[in-house]
Parts: sequence; C-alpha cells; structure tokens
Amino acid sequence: MAENKTQPTDASVEDFLNAATPARRRDDGKTLDAIFREETGATPVMWGPSIVGYGSFRYVSPANPRTRGDWPKAGFSPRKAQLSIYGLKDLPEGAALLPQLGTYTEGMGCVYVRKLNDIDLDVLRRLIAIAASRGDDPEP
Repeated sequence: MAENKTQPTDASVEDFLNAATPARRRDDGKTLDAIFREETGATPVMWGPSIVGYGSFRYVSPANPRTRGDWPKAGFSPRKAQLSIYGLKDLPEGAALLPQLGTYTEGMGCVYVRKLNDIDLDVLRRLIAIAASRGDDPEP
C-alpha cells in the first residue's frame, strides 16, 4: 500500500515561520497561523520541511484506492513566491465558496495567494472552518 511521503515532523512551527523570507511572507505566515489556530482549534504541526498543518484526516486516493495516508485537514506554506494554502477546496462546500475568496490561482491540491491583502479574510476563515470539519475518507 502506497503511503504519502509528506509526514508530520517534530520540527518547530515557530522556527519555520520566523525563517520565512521575504519579511512580507514571514508576516503573512504568522497572520495565517493565528487565523488557522483560531478557526481549527488545532495546534499546528510541521508536515515535511515546509507545510504547517492543522488537524489531520485519513485519505484514500480516488484515482488509486491503494494510495492512502494521513494529510492535514488544513494548512499552508509561506513560500518565497506566494502562499500555498491547503484544504480549502477539498470539500464541496469549500469548492463552492472558493470563488468569493478574492485573487488567487489553483494548483492540484492547493490555492496560491500572492499576499493576504488580495483575499477576503472572512471568506478564508469560513473556508478553513469547512476544511477543519473534514472526516476520514471512507474505506473502499
């Protein structure tokens, strides 16, 4: 059975966020951390070297049911070029609300935002709350 390569670590979320560059990305990361903590009620954990995750769920890949593992219900990474935000479009309610977020682009499993001023933080909060409500995927 294939497992996800990105796993939770014992690395410090605070150290990771303090090391983010440029300074704007560091500030946005700290703001996102406060929002995610408030909306999920979860303590953040580093997933791999660069994703700050909140909560977790057990997933089963729809494309290949033998591929399964654990993944954060919601999370983000303050990457140099943009913020990567995870979990916002995984549930139908989140996907339906996403167009109201503001200026963003989409990747396979995430939403990319250049700066927090480009998005509606109230909509972001609602999207995070929806993501945090996710349960484990049913076993096939």
